[in-house]
Amino acid sequence: MNDRKRQVMLIAKKLFIEKGFTATSVQDILEEAKISKGTFYNYFTSKNECLMAILEDAHNESVIRRRELLVGRDKKDKDILAGQILVRMQVNRELNLLPIYEAVFYSNDEELRNFVKAYHISELKWIARRLVDVYGEEAEPHAFDCSVMTLGMIQQLNHFWKTGSSKDPDTGKLVHFTFRRMDALMSDMIEQKDVLLENYMISPLEMPAGELKEKLLDDLLSLKRKLEEAQNENCLEYTDFLLSELQTEKPRLYLLEAIGRSFREASNGTNFTESVNEFLIPLWKYIDRNKTNS
Repeated sequence: MNDRKRQVMLIAKKLFIEKGFTATSVQDILEEAKISKGTFYNYFTSKNECLMAILEDAHNESVIRRRELLVGRDKKDKDILAGQILVRMQVNRELNLLPIYEAVFYSNDEELRNFVKAYHISELKWIARRLVDVYGEEAEPHAFDCSVMTLGMIQQLNHFWKTGSSKDPDTGKLVHFTFRRMDALMSDMIEQKDVLLENYMISPLEMPAGELKEKLLDDLLSLKRKLEEAQNENCLEYTDFLLSELQTEKPRLYLLEAIGRSFREASNGTNFTESVNEFLIPLWKYIDRNKTNS
């Protein structure tokens, strides 16, 4: 994503929060960003797509931060999962996205509502898969039920705290409290063989492993060319290592993890931050999938 497009997104988000999404027109964005209509529509086909890009950008940031928390850590560690769930809440707060989510929730725009709904389902599926990591394979039939209850408890406790206290909610305390309750819930559901929601909802369609690796190599080569043009020697070292490792028959996953995190750190504050982040999303998927299959 180029800097100008990102700047337009930041301005649009500011207007969506200040004026409300419905009340903000494309013309408002053009005037505030000092761009032409043609420039805006070169970036986005509509105001809706602009909003979706803002939310997708936040989602990608959450995905990367969550995955970095797992580097060198045990995926069965319940505290790591609690920290990963906190990441989404922290990103939403840092980027001030809650007013935007509320605007979409109360809007009559079916396209936006379906977009946010898809992300919500994706979040539930992710929590369900991580609950299986934490509680073991015997938890799999109950994982989606517990995922819904986990998120529901956190949201309701957070809402009650906001309405019943003058202090800001301690989200860390809420999440860890919820997971202490989840121990008893999961244990009882496994013992009772109690299932409400269908298990097939947990498994999303995924790109075949071979195609995913080819995409990683293509994306990395494209990123390397951009870095060469900019003469960014620091980041180029990481692309060269990743290319070398990914081209082997059995890439060393622990090295891909470590270099991926260092690559992100090296790109922070440069013009390539977004490009590196976009590359890391499928890289983490590749690592996770191969860890599961190994």
